[in-house]
Amino acid sequence: MSDYTANRRQFLARAAALSAAGPFALGSGLAAPLQGSDYRALVCVFLYGGNDGNNMLVPMDAAGYAAYAKARGNAAAGGLALQASSLAPLDGLTLGLHGALAPLAELWNQGHLALQANVGTLLRPLSKAQFANGGSGVPGNLFSHSDQQAQWQQGGSGAQGSSGWGGRIADLQPASTVPAVISVSGNNVFMNGASSQGLAVSAGGNFAIKGFGANPARNPLYGLYTSLLQQPYANAEQRAAAAVLNQALRASEALNGALASAGSVAGLFAGQGSAIAQQLLTVAKLLEVRASLGVTRQIFFVSLGGFDTHNNQLAQQENLFGQLGPALRSFYDATQQLGLAKQVTTFTASDFARTLQPASGGGSDHAWGNHQLIMGGAVRRGLYGRMPQLLLGGPDDVSDEGRWLPSTAVDQMSATLASWLGVGAADLPLLFPQLANFATPTLGYFA
Repeated sequence: MSDYTANRRQFLARAAALSAAGPFALGSGLAAPLQGSDYRALVCVFLYGGNDGNNMLVPMDAAGYAAYAKARGNAAAGGLALQASSLAPLDGLTLGLHGALAPLAELWNQGHLALQANVGTLLRPLSKAQFANGGSGVPGNLFSHSDQQAQWQQGGSGAQGSSGWGGRIADLQPASTVPAVISVSGNNVFMNGASSQGLAVSAGGNFAIKGFGANPARNPLYGLYTSLLQQPYANAEQRAAAAVLNQALRASEALNGALASAGSVAGLFAGQGSAIAQQLLTVAKLLEVRASLGVTRQIFFVSLGGFDTHNNQLAQQENLFGQLGPALRSFYDATQQLGLAKQVTTFTASDFARTLQPASGGGSDHAWGNHQLIMGGAVRRGLYGRMPQLLLGGPDDVSDEGRWLPSTAVDQMSATLASWLGVGAADLPLLFPQLANFATPTLGYFA
């Protein structure tokens, strides 16, 4: 584990900070702990590079598909239109998913999937004319990968500092054996709060404390080390240091046991060697040992890269969705097997969408408003928000190439998920400062 040392150092730093931290404050407000005593978890699946939502969710009615096919162009001539026959139909909708996401269409038909249409970074509701005039209402650095990734992970387009909305939720929770936010995809903005720091673990690896081998419990020196930490130190600094190290050891023991085990759900991911499948399997294994981790609310971060499809998009997206669809379906099935389907909600996020109009080389360029997936047993099936009119230069296009002006803000989507996890209504504006600019702060994904 090449990043093991850094991750452990970060964890120790966080533990030290938590030992002195009181109730979490954001700005001038004071937020309350998360509501509810049952177990719940959010899983963020970040699709790095800017997923092309126009080919993820496609009209299937005659007029809608004709408009889509006209704008996207014939694939044989370098266009991006998918064959209508390849799409996975969705019961009750005139829309279909990309064929490689057919395992998720099954979840839709079973009632466990929601679709958020045309969501993106916004400071406030914006018209096409207001966008054309520029000014303070337009989010900064649109179409920039790094800036838009940061804004999605921060939970909005305003000044959030360096914290992410996952980490800010974790700030609301009391200290526990392991951090509330765990990334299986390295360090990122999303996982870090103002007073807490998430923990990064590797998929398929272990989290054993360094220097005592893969199984520290069998090492006599480890026993001596732990006994020293139990001593009644007279010095306050020594007691504090011992408390922090003891917390780290408990986390190591709990996490290492989960990560090193096969887990009862591994068979659901059989034959899937993709990185996203292995990351989600790791999350499922951590869910299985949730009781030993001493947490009732958790947030996980996983990711899949490669969506910056400037060339050869049809083949690239087919390959990526071919990994994503089965992995997400297996993960849902794992939560069901663990009896947690209604307590785990998984959602996608991405830098931005891509232009409806193809670019040279069979690809597409950076765009704005995009479609996202929300999956889980507590999810109320439905299409949320409004699909853009697929017309180049039309009422929803801020360019002439099919860049959709979002009709729903990242803040609203994020606040809805945070509310389900237990953030009180009064505290949502503290986590998402621009939320007050939108008439509907939450979107009703949950029954």
